[in-house]
Amino acid sequence: MGVIKKILVVVDSIDVDDSSGSKANVALILNLREAGFEVMVYHYTQKEIHLLDIKCFLIPENKGPGMYLLSRLERLFTRWTGINLNPLMEGFFGFSFTFFNDTASIVKALKKKSDFEPDLVLTLSKGGSFRPHYVLLKLSKWHSKWMAYIHDPYPFHYYPRPYNWIQPGYKKKEQFFKVVSEKAKFSAFPSLLLKEWMGSYFENFLKTGVVIPHQNAKYEVQNKVFPAYFDPSKFNLLHAGNLMKQRSPEGLVKGFNLFLKRHPEAKEDARMLLLGSASYHTQLLESVQKNSSEIYVYNGNMAFEEVFHLQQHVSVNIILESKSEISPFLPGKFPHCVAANKPILALGPYYSETRRLLGNDYPYWAEADDVENIAQKIGTLFTLWLNDKANLKLDRKDLLKYLGSEHLNEVMANLYVN
Repeated sequence: MGVIKKILVVVDSIDVDDSSGSKANVALILNLREAGFEVMVYHYTQKEIHLLDIKCFLIPENKGPGMYLLSRLERLFTRWTGINLNPLMEGFFGFSFTFFNDTASIVKALKKKSDFEPDLVLTLSKGGSFRPHYVLLKLSKWHSKWMAYIHDPYPFHYYPRPYNWIQPGYKKKEQFFKVVSEKAKFSAFPSLLLKEWMGSYFENFLKTGVVIPHQNAKYEVQNKVFPAYFDPSKFNLLHAGNLMKQRSPEGLVKGFNLFLKRHPEAKEDARMLLLGSASYHTQLLESVQKNSSEIYVYNGNMAFEEVFHLQQHVSVNIILESKSEISPFLPGKFPHCVAANKPILALGPYYSETRRLLGNDYPYWAEADDVENIAQKIGTLFTLWLNDKANLKLDRKDLLKYLGSEHLNEVMANLYVN
C-alpha cells in the first residue's frame, strides 16, 4: 500500500467565473498543492488558464468526424427548425452527442503518453456534467487509484424536494453512476449529509466515501475599488449567488422589510444586496428594486473577484437554501463566508449541512420562509452592529481549519493506494 504524493486531476473547468462549481474545483486544486502534493491538471475549459505552480494541460476538443459532426448537425437542426432533439437523443442514448464527443476528447488526451505517473486520479466536475467520471470508466488502469468527487446529487431526480427534475435517459444515468460507485477506489463528497444521501441510493459510496469540504483557498483581490452601489459604512447584508427556481428570496425580502418596519431608524443605514442570476424570480426582484431603496438587485452573473471582495467587507453574509426537509449540499460560497469572518445569516432546513457545520446552537439560523424569525435575526444583528461595528464577527477558527489545507492533508493521509 502506497502513500499518495502525486495527483492527477481531471476536471471540466478551472474558470472561476463560469460557475460556483469551477470556483470550488480551483480552490480544492490549490489547497492540494498547498498541502504539499504534486498536482497535474487536465482540464476541458476550452481556453488557456494557468494556476500558480501547477502544471495545467488544456484538453483540445476533438473536431474530427463522428460525434463532433453529429453534435453540430443537431445544433444546426435546432437553430433552423426550433425543434430541440436533445431530449429525444438523451432519452435513447442516455447522453447527448456533445457529451460523447467531449468525453472522447478527454479520453484521447489522457491516453497520450506522459511522464507524470500519479498515485491518485481525482475526477472533478460541475453542475450536472460528471464528464470526467464517465471518462475514468473508460480507463480501467486507473480504477485502483481513482477518487470520484461527487459535488451534488446525481442523477437529478435524486435531488431532495422541492427539486423535481427528471432528465431524459435517467435510467442510463442511474446505471452510469452505479458503475462509478463500484469502480472508483474512493469517493469524496463536500458534505457528510451528501455522502449519506447518495449512499442511500448507491450503497458502495458509504464504504468508499470520505468527506472533503469545499476549500477555503488563498485568494488576493487585485481590484480593491468598491462598486458604486456599495457603501462600506452601512449595515450591509449580502446574498451572492444564483437564485434557482427552488431558492426563492421572497421570505428573505419580506423578513428584511419587516425588520425595517419595526426599526424605522435602520432605513438610514441598512442595505441588502442580492447579486446573481435569478431569472425565475425576475418579477419579484423588479418589484423589490422599484419599491425599495434599501435593497439593491443585480440579476445576472458577476465576476468572482468583485463578489469575493464584497463578502469580506459587508456586515453580514447570507446563505439562502430551498424550503425543504433536508439540504445535503455544502454551498460553494460557504468557505468564502467563513473566511470573511462576518456573521452568516443561514436560511434553510433544520437538516442541512450548513446548519450542521455552524452548530445547533448557532443563533442566526431560520427557515427560508420564516419571515418573523428572519426579521428578528436581522434586528439582533443590526443592534450588535450599532453597538460595536468592529467586533461583529463570525470568529470560527474550527471552521477555518476544517475548510483549509491542513485538514485536507489529514484526510488524504488516511488514504492508501495499491
